[in-house]
Amino acid sequence: MNVYDWVKDLASASPAPGGGGASALTGALAAALGSMVANLTTGKKKYAAYQQDIERILEKTAALTDRLYGLIQKDEEAFLPLSRAYGIPKEDPARGEVLEAALRIAAEPPMELLVALAQLPPILEELLEKGSRLAVSDVGCAATFCASAARGALLNLFVNTRLMADKTYASEQNGRAALLEQEIRTRCENVYRAVKEGLE
Repeated sequence: MNVYDWVKDLASASPAPGGGGASALTGALAAALGSMVANLTTGKKKYAAYQQDIERILEKTAALTDRLYGLIQKDEEAFLPLSRAYGIPKEDPARGEVLEAALRIAAEPPMELLVALAQLPPILEELLEKGSRLAVSDVGCAATFCASAARGALLNLFVNTRLMADKTYASEQNGRAALLEQEIRTRCENVYRAVKEGLE
């Protein structure tokens, strides 16, 4: 499916794809922008001192783009067991256990998204220093998308953990996710601010 068709599905009344997949796509775009900046930098005499670093960044951003893009489909697939669990009659004694398991499955992709996104801010910080100055605005855009993706991932985790019967597990997941989101957002906002101030 091409991106436009996926966006049309996103706009439909279907509950999936939803915010989780959109957050993963936003993260993939952030990583892809990082790759673009590195590709615009590699081989340039002006940045020859950073060539090895840029090649390393290209490998990382390519792998990260693939990983984040893959989470679009994984998020949608993880919603299916939850959708089925909601359809179980409330009087069914097995409903609670099935729903709990489905909630844990649905919470996995947003956590994976946060873990993956946490790799991107250090790369963007490095590109801010070593990347082509002609593409510095793209570093800022990547930071903006990365922070937005992290915020979306956090909300998509919370919407599942809040319904879990195991409150200890839910609290642990919430705490880990909140710390990741805060670190990602803070570092990305610092990159964005540095780019914005440099362009003004």
